[in-house]
Amino acid sequence: MRKITHAVIPVAGFGTRMLPLSKSVPKELLPLGNRPAIHYVVEEAIAAGIKHIVLVSHSQKGAIENYFDINIEIDNQLREKGKDEVADSLNWLPSDVTVSMIRQGRALGLGHAVLAAKPIIGNDDFVVLLPDVVLDPFTTNMSTDNLAFMIDEFTKDGHSQILVDTVADKDVHKYGIAKLRDSIEIDCEASSRNSNASFKVAGFVEKPSLAEAPSRLAVVGRYVFSNKIFDYLSSTTASVGGEIQLTDAIDALISEYGVSVTTMRGSSYDAGDMRSYMHAFIYFAQQQLIEGK
Repeated sequence: MRKITHAVIPVAGFGTRMLPLSKSVPKELLPLGNRPAIHYVVEEAIAAGIKHIVLVSHSQKGAIENYFDINIEIDNQLREKGKDEVADSLNWLPSDVTVSMIRQGRALGLGHAVLAAKPIIGNDDFVVLLPDVVLDPFTTNMSTDNLAFMIDEFTKDGHSQILVDTVADKDVHKYGIAKLRDSIEIDCEASSRNSNASFKVAGFVEKPSLAEAPSRLAVVGRYVFSNKIFDYLSSTTASVGGEIQLTDAIDALISEYGVSVTTMRGSSYDAGDMRSYMHAFIYFAQQQLIEGK
């Protein structure tokens, strides 16, 4: 099986939960400490071995593409003033990593956004990272944990992987909840913080009540997909809200090829929710002060 080197990051959303901050600045560029949120998401992908980042974007999100480009004018001014170290820090992408952007065109849901990347991804397997979700890089090893672990698991058996984490009873109704294929009791709050683990999944229930939830394992926003997902997305009809739902294609993938969930190690932050974002900003800023960055 070929090594996964492509990542899809959907960034076309308008970030209505973050208004008025996101009115003129893309939510993905809002800072966590001294770096924008998407910076950490891309670093996570690179640490896991990704070499090609595909941003699925919108016409008003050009600033995101600019962030990953080299600003020659700033670079020249800094170097003329002898500030080579600062200039180098701005051009932080490794030389073997490429960032591409493709337009989604119409806002037809997450499934449609992933499908929009197919012309670039081609026949390769790939990962998807939702930019609203930022995993804590200070307490985990991004080269071995979470996404990196999921990629390794995928290469073993070809089963697509979806990252999950335990949520509180009161929050179950906010997420897609995993139903495990086997009756396994998972004490995620004790074990998954220390190590990742992978289990076969029978399906997902979207935003169930606590009484109807098959578990408390909620989808976090990291996926490792077989290229077969494109086939299902292409044939998936629009459902709720007139959108092509990624979960519908995942259900089809489960029935034919099997899918696994990976329990998350460490913590995650919802950078697309104002309350969670403010907590995340303070935490990231504190960690950077501690590390002197």
